[in-house]
Order: sequence, then structure tokens, then C-alpha cells
Amino acid sequence: MRGTSRKRDRFGPMTPDQIAAFARRALRIARTEIAAISALFIVALGVMTFVELADDMTEADGRAFDEAVLEALRPNATALDPWGPGWLETAAMDLTALGGTAVLSLFAVIVTGFLVLQRKRLSALLLGLGLIGGVALSEGLKALFGRDRPPEALRAVETMSASFPSGHSLLSAVFYLSIGVMLTRAFPQKRFKAYVIGVAVLLTLIVGLTRVYLAAHWATDVLAGWSVGAAWAMALWLVAYAIQRRQAARPQAPHVLPVDEDSQT
Repeated sequence: MRGTSRKRDRFGPMTPDQIAAFARRALRIARTEIAAISALFIVALGVMTFVELADDMTEADGRAFDEAVLEALRPNATALDPWGPGWLETAAMDLTALGGTAVLSLFAVIVTGFLVLQRKRLSALLLGLGLIGGVALSEGLKALFGRDRPPEALRAVETMSASFPSGHSLLSAVFYLSIGVMLTRAFPQKRFKAYVIGVAVLLTLIVGLTRVYLAAHWATDVLAGWSVGAAWAMALWLVAYAIQRRQAARPQAPHVLPVDEDSQT
């Protein structure tokens, strides 16, 4: 009877103090893991969106959407007379370079050097792998789908590779979102975190929109590039997160990869 009484007490109603302690513990766990859950959601959403876009690309509805967007931006069917004032095309040609391989490679070298000097070796390694992997993804998917670009008479910039997905959009998403997520760790205030992420998203959007405006890509090419790029960037972040959690649990293990100095905080 005594044992039964203890068991009944153990599984009986929780006291107010126990409920409050449980709520605090659950909230602490949620705050710790919410970033990882959000990253997993973005990865899954990006992959599903890309699959849907790849399927729509071959169907009449997808082609009709792309052609409608192109016609709206090139109402006179010429690259010399796009929609909007003359300065807008000039600005678009300048801004679209922010997603070019040469510009992103230069930025990556600068940022990687800074990270190495700050002894953030894991971040530097993952940033380099992110861009290299992004280029491989872009070129591999282009070769797989082999989609033609918009008509040459409408293009305001020269292009060389296939159209789907947009390499500029993919690589800008990988680079700017990765940098944005890294920088959020340096700012404890939520408004600074939101600002950094907002700038990263804005740069990514600008690059993709300029590709469509300059008729370098169909609209679905850019959407697909954003989807793959965001998924790849968040997958890399999850790798860094898993490594840091593992090393935090075993900080003295001699065989683990080098981590950032602030990874234990």
C-alpha cells in the first residue's frame, strides 16, 4: 500500500510550483531549438518549392506565367525599351552584379579572411563550402534541366549557361543569407538581428528581381534559385549547429573539428 501511494503521488496532479518550473524548462528548450526547427522548415520548404517549380516549368501554366511576366516588363518586345524610366535599367544592371560569381567570390575572400583573423574557423570553412557547393548545384541543375533563356532580342545582358535555375539568385541566397545568419550571433538585441537578416533578404531579392527585369531569366528560374539557395544556406547552418552542439558536450575531444571561439556561448 505504501508503494502504491508513492506511485499515485508521483503521477498525480502537478503543483503550481511544478507547473511553473516545467513551463520555464520548456520555454528554455524552445528558445534553444527554435532556430534549428526554423532552419529545418526552410530546408524542407525550399526543396518542395523547387520540385514544384521544376514540374510547372514543363507545363502550360508555368510557361504562361513566365511569358506574362516577361511581356509586362518588355511591353515593346525589345531589350532597348524595358518597362520604367531609363535610369531603372542602368541601376538594375549595376545591382545584378551583386549576385555574379566574380563579385561574390571577391566578397567571400574578404569575409573569409576576416573570419580567419577572428579565429572563427568553422564559419570560414562553411562559407567557402557553401559557395563552392552552390556553384556545383547551380551548374548541375542547369545541365540537368537545360532550359532555354528568354529570347535574345529581349535580354539586356549577355548570358552563357542554361536558364533554370538562376545561378545569380541561388548564389546570392547562399552567400547573403549565410552572412546574415552569422552576423546575428554578434548582436544580442533583437532589432539588430532583424536588421541584419532584413538586409540579407533584401540583397537576395534585389539580385533575383533584376535578373527578371533584365530578361536574363524567366520568373520561375529566379524562384527556383531562391528556393535552392535558401535551403542550401540553412542546411549548412544546421551542420554548423550540430557540430557546435556536439563539441559543447565533449569540449576536450581531440579529434573534433575546430570551432569558432564563441561557439560555446
